[in-house]
Amino acid sequence: MLIPKIKIPKKYLKIGAWVLGVLLIVCIALGAVAYSKREALLHKMITKAIVKADKDYGLELKIGSAGFTGLSTVKMTGVSVVPNQRDTLSSIGELSVGVKLLPLIFGNVKLSEVKLNNGFVSVVVKDSTTNIDFILKRKKKDSTENNGKSNLAEIASNILNQVLYKIPDDMDVKNMVFKFNDHDTAKLSFATAATIDGGDLKSTINVNDGESTWHVDGYVNPGSKQLSFTAYADGKKLELPYLNNKLHAKISFDTLQTELKNAKYSGDDYKISGSWSVKNMLINQPRIASNDIIVQSAKLDADVLVGPNYISLDSTSTAFLKNAEIHPYIKYTLGKNKIYELKLNADEQDAQAILDAFPQGLFESLEGLKVQGKIKYNLNFYLDTKIPDSVRFSSTLTPVGFKIIQWGKTNLQKINSPFVYTPYEYGKPMRDINIGPDNPNFTPLNAISKNFVNAVLTAEDPSFFTHNGFVEESIRKSIAVNFKEKKFKRGGSTISMQLVKNVYLSRQKTLARKAEEILIVWLIEHNHLVSKQRMLEVYFNIMELGQNIYGIGEASRYYFGKQPADLTIGDGLFLASIVPKPKASMYKFMADGSLKPYMFNYFRFMGNIMARRGLTPADTSGYGFYNVRLREGLRQYLAPDTAVVDTTVFDDEEDGMPPVMMQDKNKNLFDRIFGGGNRKDTTTVQQADTTKSKKQLRQERRELRRREREQGGD
Repeated sequence: MLIPKIKIPKKYLKIGAWVLGVLLIVCIALGAVAYSKREALLHKMITKAIVKADKDYGLELKIGSAGFTGLSTVKMTGVSVVPNQRDTLSSIGELSVGVKLLPLIFGNVKLSEVKLNNGFVSVVVKDSTTNIDFILKRKKKDSTENNGKSNLAEIASNILNQVLYKIPDDMDVKNMVFKFNDHDTAKLSFATAATIDGGDLKSTINVNDGESTWHVDGYVNPGSKQLSFTAYADGKKLELPYLNNKLHAKISFDTLQTELKNAKYSGDDYKISGSWSVKNMLINQPRIASNDIIVQSAKLDADVLVGPNYISLDSTSTAFLKNAEIHPYIKYTLGKNKIYELKLNADEQDAQAILDAFPQGLFESLEGLKVQGKIKYNLNFYLDTKIPDSVRFSSTLTPVGFKIIQWGKTNLQKINSPFVYTPYEYGKPMRDINIGPDNPNFTPLNAISKNFVNAVLTAEDPSFFTHNGFVEESIRKSIAVNFKEKKFKRGGSTISMQLVKNVYLSRQKTLARKAEEILIVWLIEHNHLVSKQRMLEVYFNIMELGQNIYGIGEASRYYFGKQPADLTIGDGLFLASIVPKPKASMYKFMADGSLKPYMFNYFRFMGNIMARRGLTPADTSGYGFYNVRLREGLRQYLAPDTAVVDTTVFDDEEDGMPPVMMQDKNKNLFDRIFGGGNRKDTTTVQQADTTKSKKQLRQERRELRRREREQGGD
């Protein structure tokens, strides 16, 4: 195909040349004028910046001298920033800044060169105030002025661009010190020297005057939105004692690496691709585990999507723990009602590789466990905060040719034979109990009254004989209740989980123990290591049913002077009612040994459920409520009928984790996540009549507990 030639008359070419020439002359003239006036313009801009800093932020900005040292490079000396009635925030001896001219024409300030000598930035915290409060105040003011809806994708794009534009092509920083002072009780300082040359970043950071030396090295290419940094310390792990103290934890690692690979729009979403990896990270925090946990190798290849009203970690992301892989999906949607979504998908892979991927020190009973075969895992969680009762939750661990070929530290089939059980209270061992025929209190399952068995199963785990260790519906309801109450009020533990928690694991309430509990339950249930009947038999013989009362054999004799086979429906319902708070059992009785009236509703409610399921005959008189009588030998130790007892202090959380008050701002980060407050070993009695002093009531409670212990063997 031939392109026709376009003939342009010479006179038009001449006119065009003249126009371009005139424009060029005008630009040169304007440039010359601007160049001759640039010093005056610079000082005018500085004056304007000083006034704006004072007016908008309450900052006293001082600049000793300022002037051009090149076409687009400004050198300043004696720069200081002091917030109103606060400590000096920053002081810089000498600073040279160069900008690129082409982006500047379009209104973007892109740094080409930065040189800095002798400066510091100091953040000071005193009496709940800091010298950077002006930032928060300004943000608050800006938010009130912006009545329109914010587009998160645009905000993310603008922030990232602003950050990247402030990374110069060349940099030379000498003796720049970053300081932090927390109420004069903890101080940090980072003396930094750093260079960027041709995109290569080299830095040395002296921490706390020689306490350790850090390095942050890497490559920067802001124009292509590519960054890569590696952090490490000389001759030791990289750690920060200050943060460890604030978190009541120890966190350290050999190397930490992060990389920004790309950032661009994908439709209406702003997509940020990068990675994060760590080597030999050590974590020690009492709420996570009682010992050091070491993550040998972990990496996350992440695709973060920022939409108009949400932030998500896309399912194309991959998390690596040694040789194991999992694809996470996390999404947080903002609006009138917030929405939380979480999905985890681990494709079918070697089961031993999964076990080996768990951090060292995380598990105690399973350490050394050898398996063969493959497993895959899927988790799905969705919570709309406007309708928490509609929360969705599912978790599936699927074995493929899975088999245990070697036990770890603990033989998970040990409870199939007689064994010794040691109950703990408040972290202390109580006594050794033989779970077998040698113990006169041991009761085989077929010698326990069906009234008790059915009452406990109805109250604690109705689907025990049909589930595989977990009940997703119970977990789902627990999530909804706990979210609405803003604390861990309801657990989702099955009898299988309670049995594993008590028999195989320490009583330390940590996330590691909870994770190991879940894994052991799955191993036992899916591999049929212990029959359901034996699990229930062991559970009934170790369960706590009062102060130093363990097992149905001890409990039936202690409360009623009966054999377990002779328990009535009323006896069974009473014992089932005290399972969540066994130490409060004696406070359910009147002085004459009958049950307090408030218990009637529980009996009627649970009895009706059992009747509908065909577990007991229907009864309009309270399912044996009026026939329950505490044995006469214990009645003398009962609290007066006028005492109103706050039994919440006896709580023993069903899922084994301490209560978490989400709104308690006085606790540290880990305490807010995993629970904090000290739990008292004593009961609290609220005085109904004022004839007795608090001291007298405390003495009565101590005497009551002493007598209960003495009567424990009756």
